[in-house]
Amino acid sequence: MAFPRLHAPPSLTDTVAKQLLAEIDAGRVLPGEKLPTETRLAEQFGVSRTVIREAVSRLRQDGIVEARQGSGVFVTGQGGNRALRIDAAELGSLDAVLHVVDLRRALETEIAAQAAAQRGKRDMAAIDDALAAITAAVDNGGDGVAQDVAFHRSIARATGNPYFLATLAFVSQYLEAATRVTRGNEARHADQMRAVLREHEAIVEAIRRQDVEAAREAARIHMVNAAKRLRQAHR
Repeated sequence: MAFPRLHAPPSLTDTVAKQLLAEIDAGRVLPGEKLPTETRLAEQFGVSRTVIREAVSRLRQDGIVEARQGSGVFVTGQGGNRALRIDAAELGSLDAVLHVVDLRRALETEIAAQAAAQRGKRDMAAIDDALAAITAAVDNGGDGVAQDVAFHRSIARATGNPYFLATLAFVSQYLEAATRVTRGNEARHADQMRAVLREHEAIVEAIRRQDVEAAREAARIHMVNAAKRLRQAHR
């Protein structure tokens, strides 16, 4: 199975904005310094001034640069306050998606551990319901992806930390299409579907016992195996 292209290829504006940001991050244009003019940048990048204008506009929206009336565009020095962003245009390759899976593994392991430590009775009931919903969806012929997302969010919610929930939602959005690929593969292999269910159940039972280390390890195993299933789907 060929791994699908999850997003359109980057536009010229995407490419220029990324390269300009790389120059700033590398310190080749320091905070307080002025960017070259649109004309100069257009010549350097071999693109139109319109592309340069749009690329600089994106950096302005992120607070990376600012326009000063009659003076030009300057680096702001606000790099430490940037919004977190993953370039979706790059996620058309298996390697790039696996990098996001690695990021999610680091997040999921700590979320499961914290959920085991902090969960209450209502949290546990919500996690149980979310797990049952995955099974029901698959039994009814669905891929269970939406229910899987809800399941992991129920665990994040049990931590009591809203930032875990928000960060998980941010990272997971880039993996839903890839998860559908593996589920399509799993649907043809009942043993894989059973393996996924067992992995989920292991996480839930560790959280139920409030066994922090077991929950962390169960979540790690689940995400390691998710990466393996992605590779299998790609092949």
